[in-house]
Amino acid sequence: MSTLFLFLIVLSLLVFVHEVGHFVMAKRMGMRVEEFGFGFPPRLWGIKRAGTMYSINWIPLGGFVKIKGESGEDATEPDSFSSKKAWRRFLVLVAGVAMNMVLAVVLYCVGYMVGMPGVIDGNLSSSARVRDEAVVIMEVYPESPAARAGVVGGDEIVSIDGRVITNDIEAREYFAQHTPEGVELVVSGDDGTYRTYMLTSEELAGAGMTGIGIGFVSTGIVSYPFFQAVAQGVWTTCELTVQIVQAFYGLIRELVVHQELSVDLSGPVGIAVMTGEVAAMGLIYLLQFTAVLSINLAFINILPFPALDGGRILFLVIEKLRGRALNQRFEIAAHNLGFMLLMVLVVLVTYKDLVTFGDEILGAIIK
Repeated sequence: MSTLFLFLIVLSLLVFVHEVGHFVMAKRMGMRVEEFGFGFPPRLWGIKRAGTMYSINWIPLGGFVKIKGESGEDATEPDSFSSKKAWRRFLVLVAGVAMNMVLAVVLYCVGYMVGMPGVIDGNLSSSARVRDEAVVIMEVYPESPAARAGVVGGDEIVSIDGRVITNDIEAREYFAQHTPEGVELVVSGDDGTYRTYMLTSEELAGAGMTGIGIGFVSTGIVSYPFFQAVAQGVWTTCELTVQIVQAFYGLIRELVVHQELSVDLSGPVGIAVMTGEVAAMGLIYLLQFTAVLSINLAFINILPFPALDGGRILFLVIEKLRGRALNQRFEIAAHNLGFMLLMVLVVLVTYKDLVTFGDEILGAIIK
């Protein structure tokens, strides 16, 4: 299955769930939904049921829900978005974000039932089941013996001095006892090849310690009984959401204070390539990746920026504070401007992806 096809499936799922949230809530709030579109026009096929056009469109990069009166028109008609009380409009606007969060919870719950890749530590529940345990190198200290030898993060430790290693505690104990005289480290890379390194500990500059310069953890496929899987899925979604918010705050702070970014941002092309790379690792990894994307999509959409759900909610809050709605021409212009700025950002990030990935993009998309 090609990377492009997988990417379209993942993107369609995320957007479809988001739009279903808006659609269902609008119906429940007594609003008329004029069209529920899968993909963007021009229209390929459509059928009208109970006043709503259900359409499939030619451009398979998302979807939309067209609600009567969402741009401020038809304010006197009872089935119009603009005629409803503010709390009803708020529920419709926030429903898409809520559904993306629900999707992430569901994906994590399913993942923890069948087995989800994760770090093995002392915080695991006694009822957790672990398989395929391995010791993975997470970090290589700069200018250390390991770095000079060519050890890279992500490699799996296979053996030390011919001794098979099954957990990080065993590895730490062995390194502490034997690295002064040197050890033979055998690792396995993502490509399945084995590499051997002879490493001797030394003082690590700036670290105030001696060693070979690697950080590693025990990883494995972790699963739980049904009810614990559900609880773990909810907890993981909440925990990851907090981490994403913190990361975004750090990104904005760094941009404002230092006028630079130390992280790489990826657009649709970069995400498509990553989708292919994750899918190659296995279905459970693709499921986990989709859950992370769903949380990111929810977070981005709730930001108070025009054209996003959060921007519309911001205008709704301003309306409540003022006691009357803003000028509709101004609000429409703000959302149109916001949309254009978002498209410019997408183009810039996509260009960066093309420069960064180069020939890898074409190979990943068609394979």
